Amino acid sequence: MSGKVMRTIIKIDEEKCDGCGKCIVGCAEGALQLVNGKAKLVKESYCDGLGACIGDCPRGAITIEEREAEPFDEEAVKMRQMKMAQTPSECPGRMAQLLTARLRQPVADSTSAPAPLRNWPVQLALIPVHAPYLQQAKLVLAADCVAYALPDFHSRFTDDRIVMIGCPKLDNAQFYTEKLAQILQHNDVDSIEVVYMEVPCCGGLLRILERALIESGVDIDVTMTKVSIHGEVLDQVRLA
Repeated sequence: MSGKVMRTIIKIDEEKCDGCGKCIVGCAEGALQLVNGKAKLVKESYCDGLGACIGDCPRGAITIEEREAEPFDEEAVKMRQMKMAQTPSECPGRMAQLLTARLRQPVADSTSAPAPLRNWPVQLALIPVHAPYLQQAKLVLAADCVAYALPDFHSRFTDDRIVMIGCPKLDNAQFYTEKLAQILQHNDVDSIEVVYMEVPCCGGLLRILERALIESGVDIDVTMTKVSIHGEVLDQVRLA
């Protein structure tokens, strides 16, 4: 099937989209997916243009427009649905959730349980800018490796705070800067602690936070905590 025709098809306003993923779950054809924290139309021929996903969007980011697009391909959709049924979907796991009701049981050789994770997702790229748990939150921005190097990471950082993780070396630093700036700008964040490894490349996390603070124009309490590869806290500085 080739060539484009005039028909109705969805339109996504990226400025309004916060990446909650509800529209993706609501699209039976599998025409949507999250890309860098935003809902995207995978392929025009997967969208039937009926807009079943519109009612699932809490931000009003999805509308229907009439334009030239690839014709709806029902056979291709059936093939995609079969493939999706065989592969566990990532979408539900990306939806913002507050996990305060989920308490962990103490492990067998310990008298106390580690502090449970309070939010999901934790990857900065996947956290919706308007996730409810970000309002007036105490944020922890941690490098990916910290939780593996620091034995008491959970008891130190997850008890009453919202965790965001990322790798300043392997991930897109500019995207992280913009995403963090949006989070700080649109939520009344109480404080933020950046936790990073002693290795030089991990210092990029500090620069990401610095630029995000400048771009957002907010003034909040910032704490910088450096962790050694041997699992020790080397330094902790609080900026007034």
